[in-house]
Amino acid sequence: MHPDGTPENWVKSSYSNQDGGACVEVDANRPGTVRDSKDPDGPRLRFTPASWDAFVTAVVAGEFGHL
Repeated sequence: MHPDGTPENWVKSSYSNQDGGACVEVDANRPGTVRDSKDPDGPRLRFTPASWDAFVTAVVAGEFGHL
């Protein structure tokens, strides 16, 4: 649960089980908040909305090559 009472809703890519499942999860209630799927109690990274939107746009455009 977030400090403001919003529940966490962690999701990960359907590709996450490929290559050993090394991936991050995104909190669907807080876009831009990510965590390591292998360490759900570990630290979370938070990105600004503009940074997160730029990252998602780049992924969709294939700017990081074949993942």
